[in-house]
Amino acid sequence: MVSNTDLAFLALTLVVLNKRKKEKTTVVQGVVPKSQDGWERVSQEFEEQWNFPNCLGSADGKHVAIQKPPNSGSYYYNYKGYFSIVLMAVVDANYKFLMVDVGANGRVSDGGVMKNTLFWRKLSENQLNLPDPRQLPGTSKKCPYVFLGDEAFQLHPNFMKPYNRAALTNDKTIYNYRLSRARRVVENAFGILTKRFKIFQKPIKFEPLKVRKIVMTCCHLHNYLCSKNRANYLPPQNIDNEDVTTGAKELGSWRQDTPQMLFLQKTKGNATVLAKTVRDDFCEFFNTSGAVPWQNKCLN
Repeated sequence: MVSNTDLAFLALTLVVLNKRKKEKTTVVQGVVPKSQDGWERVSQEFEEQWNFPNCLGSADGKHVAIQKPPNSGSYYYNYKGYFSIVLMAVVDANYKFLMVDVGANGRVSDGGVMKNTLFWRKLSENQLNLPDPRQLPGTSKKCPYVFLGDEAFQLHPNFMKPYNRAALTNDKTIYNYRLSRARRVVENAFGILTKRFKIFQKPIKFEPLKVRKIVMTCCHLHNYLCSKNRANYLPPQNIDNEDVTTGAKELGSWRQDTPQMLFLQKTKGNATVLAKTVRDDFCEFFNTSGAVPWQNKCLN
């Protein structure tokens, strides 16, 4: 149930976004931490809640289905055979959007969208004011702070992804599990967004600029409700849960009864030696001093 206060916030957000008439993509303003202390608070929550130290956010992208814009040809036509724009996001440990970039045409891949965001440019140019590398808990090894993505993204010293599934050892499988566990926040954020805002459950019948504003408004309201009305907006049964004693997973209701936005197509990219070394350091940590009691169940 959305309260009058929530509706007032939605109306205000629409007014603000409506002033951005010429923007091709839009970023959630005032949410990305501006200071190293702010980033460290995000990291502390990931470590406490998801057992992944030095993590600053989980990233992913989805297709938002739209009706074909006039005279657009195949520009918005995605790999699954319908028209869409792309919603790219970075999410914190509490399912809230830190960064949202929306509006790229549906033909592009996850990695291609991310590389064209303001967020990625600032990350690549060291302009996000990230904290200095710190020692992983219980070790003397320093690792940089990182964001987490899936196979679609390029490995970067500040952006971790899974190991290739075709050549997994037990240690690498455990690393992939630990990364996937922390990445669940972005999967669940997208799932809750689609479940709660039913406009995402079928093609949106507006031209792309208006769709962008609608998507951004929903993301703003999602963050607001996560903060102000969490008990009703994010009840435990709506999100994925894991029994850390048995390793059993209970899927959130959004996975069971809600049409979902399409994942983006996977791409390949080259990684630097430094990026691979950072990933190997996290892998070693998760298999030694950073191990959690239930992780070996992922090997079964």
